Amino acid sequence: MNKEEDILLNEGKMLPVMEHFYTLQGEGAHTGKAAYFIRLGGCDVGCHWCDVKESWNPDLHPLMNAVEIAETAAKHCKTIVLTGGEPLMWNLDILTSRLKELGCTVHIETSGAYPVSGQLDWITLSPKKTGLPKEDVYEKASELKVIIFNNHDFAFAQEQAAKVSKDCKLYLQSEWSKRDEMYPKITDFILANPEWQASVQTHKYLNIP
Repeated sequence: MNKEEDILLNEGKMLPVMEHFYTLQGEGAHTGKAAYFIRLGGCDVGCHWCDVKESWNPDLHPLMNAVEIAETAAKHCKTIVLTGGEPLMWNLDILTSRLKELGCTVHIETSGAYPVSGQLDWITLSPKKTGLPKEDVYEKASELKVIIFNNHDFAFAQEQAAKVSKDCKLYLQSEWSKRDEMYPKITDFILANPEWQASVQTHKYLNIP
C-alpha cells in the first residue's frame, strides 16, 4: 500500500473489500431477509474458530472506492450488512453516508473491539474474549450474539448481557463445528433463561453464502 492509498483508507474513501454479494441473512433477528453483504478485510481479534480467517490480513484484499461499492450494493437491495473481518477497524462514514443517501438500511456485524463509526441502523454485537467491546458499543447494540464454543461461554454471555441496553435482543449461537454438542445445552439454558433466544446459521443449511 502506497502513501496515497493509506491516506484514502484512513479517510474512508477506499476500503479493503474481501467480497460482496447478495444473499439471505442467515443469523439473528433478521434471519431469512434478503440483504447485500459487504465483507471488509482486516481483523486482529483472532478467534481460533473463525470461519473466515482469510479475511484477517487486509493487505490481501483490493481497495475499493467506498462510494462505488455503496452504489453497487444499493442496486441489489436496500438492506446492507457490513461484516468482516472486523469492519469497525475502518472509517465507515463515507460508505454509510452514501448508502443512506440511496435509501438503504445499514446493518453491521462487529466484535465491538473498535469505536463505532458511520451511520448504522442495526448493530449486531458479537463479543469475543480475545478483544472485548468498547464501552460505547454496548449501549448502541441492537442485538447481542454470543458464540457458544464451550461451557464457560454461557457465563461469558451473561456477563456481556449485563452491559447492553434493556432493548437489546439476546442470542446464543453454537460455533458450527460444535453444534451437535452445544445446541442441546443452549436449549436447556434458554428454557432456564427465557430472555435469550437461539440463533442458528441457517445459510449453512441452505448452502448459500
